[in-house]
Amino acid sequence: MNFASAGVSPAAGGVSEHKSEDLTRIGDMARQFGVTLRALRFYEDKGLISPIRNGATRLYRSADKTRLKFILLGRRVGFSLREVKQMIDLYDPQGSNVRQLKVVLEKSERQRGRLEKQRREIDQAIVDIDGLIAEMREQLQDRTAA
Repeated sequence: MNFASAGVSPAAGGVSEHKSEDLTRIGDMARQFGVTLRALRFYEDKGLISPIRNGATRLYRSADKTRLKFILLGRRVGFSLREVKQMIDLYDPQGSNVRQLKVVLEKSERQRGRLEKQRREIDQAIVDIDGLIAEMREQLQDRTAA
């Protein structure tokens, strides 16, 4: 998993070390990450992000933003939300997070293998459909030329 491209440190588990954090409202958060309000509420219900609640207002910290980046990256590469949550939950702010890093690495390598297999299957499907297209064009040409 390319944490650098997501701006995520797996060892940090998405937790910011900044003392003064900017808080972001749900609408701004949704726009910033290209997700729906419903998706943000869903991720909150699943325990993946934990915004500050002030009445009906949700305020997201930088840690929530980092976690959301990780969630979206994980989903993009094919991890289930359960797997993403497992990886995030391994974060220990007082520890070295070696276990978390090992789990993320292991899951990522396994997922890469699955993606490579899917790529091979898609490549073969393209070859097959190209053959079908060529055959149909040839038959159509033969029948319209006659």
